[in-house]
Amino acid sequence: MSAGPGPLTAAAPPQPGSGPAAAQADALRRRFPAARIYALTNSYNLPVLRNNPFIDEAFAYTKGKHREPGTSLWSVYAHRLSLIWHLRGLRIDYAVIGSCGLVPRALSFARLLRPRHIVSHVPVGRSIRGVDMPVPHDWEPPRHEVEDVYSVLAPFGIAGAPPPPRVVPDAQERARAEAAIRDRGIRAPIAVHISARKPTSRWPVERVVEFMRRLHAERHAAFMLFWSPGDARNPRHPGDDDKARAVLDQLPGVPIVAHPSERLEALIAGLSVCERVICSDGGAMHIAAALGKPILCFFGNSGAARWRPWGFRGSFPESRSPCTRAAR
Repeated sequence: MSAGPGPLTAAAPPQPGSGPAAAQADALRRRFPAARIYALTNSYNLPVLRNNPFIDEAFAYTKGKHREPGTSLWSVYAHRLSLIWHLRGLRIDYAVIGSCGLVPRALSFARLLRPRHIVSHVPVGRSIRGVDMPVPHDWEPPRHEVEDVYSVLAPFGIAGAPPPPRVVPDAQERARAEAAIRDRGIRAPIAVHISARKPTSRWPVERVVEFMRRLHAERHAAFMLFWSPGDARNPRHPGDDDKARAVLDQLPGVPIVAHPSERLEALIAGLSVCERVICSDGGAMHIAAALGKPILCFFGNSGAARWRPWGFRGSFPESRSPCTRAAR
C-alpha cells in the first residue's frame, strides 16, 4: 500500500464507554487514510466500536462470563480459535495493543495473530519479547485514561491531544428508543441512569426521586430512566430492578419512559435520543460524552483527573466524599 501501512488492528481496547479505542482509530485514519483498520475487543464492548466510521471492521471474542445462556464454554473457545485463524488470514502489519501499560494477556493474543509488528506499552527500561515497537510507559505523571492509551501511537508519529471520542448507535435500536418516547408523547427527555458498579458512586433513591420531581415541577422535564436490569442479590450479575421500581412508584405523575439496558446497544441508543444525561461516573457517563451529550455526573472516589469524560470543558471540585460534578 503506497499511502502508509497496510492492515492495522487495535487489540483489547479498554473501558467500553471511555473512547480510547475510538480516539486511536480516528487518529490512525487521519494519519493513514488508505490503511485498513481493524479493531479487536470482547463481545460486551463491541457495540462501542461497531459502526465507527474510522474502523473498517470490528471483531470480537467472547469471554466465558459473557456467553449467552445455553452456550457452552467449548463453543466459546472454538469460536475464538476460528477468529484467530481468520485474523491471521488478514496478514496484519501492525497489532496495536490499545491499553494502559503492558497487558500480558493482550500481548499473548496479539502474538497469536502473527502480525509483522507489535506496538505496545512496556515498562520503562524493559525489553519485552515479541514487542518490536515498544513505547516506554510510566504511571507518572498522572494523565487522563484516554491520553495514556493514546500515547501508544507514538511510533506512527501521532502525538498531541487525543480527538474527542465518538460512538454511533445501532439504527434499529435507536428507532426502538425513538418509538418508545414518541408513544408517550415525550420530546427531548432527560436521561437518568441510576446504576453504578461501585457502591461509592451510587446515588440514593430518595435523592434521585427528589431531583426528578423538582426538574419536572420547575422545568416540565420528562425522563428516560436507565438501569442495569436484574436482582440486586444476584452474585454474578447484580441489577437494579428494585431501585428502578421504587423510582417509578414514587413518581406516578411524572412522564418517564423505562429503559432497562441489559445490552450495551440499548444503552447507547437510548442515551442518543435524550437531550441531557444525569448519571454516576462509569460507563454510561463515557458513552454519553462520546454521543456529545451535556452531562450532570455524580462522582464517587474514582478520581476525576483520570476518569472524567474526555473533552470536558471546565473544572471539577475535589472532595473526599461523593459530590456533584457537572460536565459540559
